[in-house]
Amino acid sequence: MLTCSCCRSRYGTAALACLVVALSAIPLAAQDREDHGRQDQDQMARPIPRQGPPPSPEIRPEGRRHNFADQHGHPKAPHVDTGPHGDVWVGHAPRDDRDYHLDHPWQHGYFRGGFGPSHLWRLAGGGPNRFWFGGFYFSVAPADIAYCNGWDWVGDQIVIYEDLDHSGWYLAYNVRLGVYVHVMFLG
Repeated sequence: MLTCSCCRSRYGTAALACLVVALSAIPLAAQDREDHGRQDQDQMARPIPRQGPPPSPEIRPEGRRHNFADQHGHPKAPHVDTGPHGDVWVGHAPRDDRDYHLDHPWQHGYFRGGFGPSHLWRLAGGGPNRFWFGGFYFSVAPADIAYCNGWDWVGDQIVIYEDLDHSGWYLAYNVRLGVYVHVMFLG
């Protein structure tokens, strides 16, 4: 029998061993339940882009095309081709695209939850008009709603990137599908 130094209670060795194992598992269980966590990229369905797209050198305010399948087997939605020479953000709208103009950018504040592949978020509910993860709320740009067909709003993992071309918007990259959409932070 062992005696607890705090309360002078007596415990059997087996009971104490079970208590230690149970207490050590609590942080692991909590980590599994977290909406935000890190995972090894090898376990992902698709490679995660290292960073968001660079600022666009072109200005084309008339809008963008709607089929972005640049190669056989690639999605028709905006997507990222990852490779040894860097990431190519296929379908990223050029600066000043009217589909992403906002009269009041950042009206709900700035997202401060973290950007890039070291900040992997699991969607926890909602749909394109309002979805959430980790206590943060977002909305998909109206021009991009068609590109989130197939998203699992209560399970897909996403990564948020800054959009340097469109004030008030971020890019949400769906890890499972390899596609992305413009999103607005709602708070």
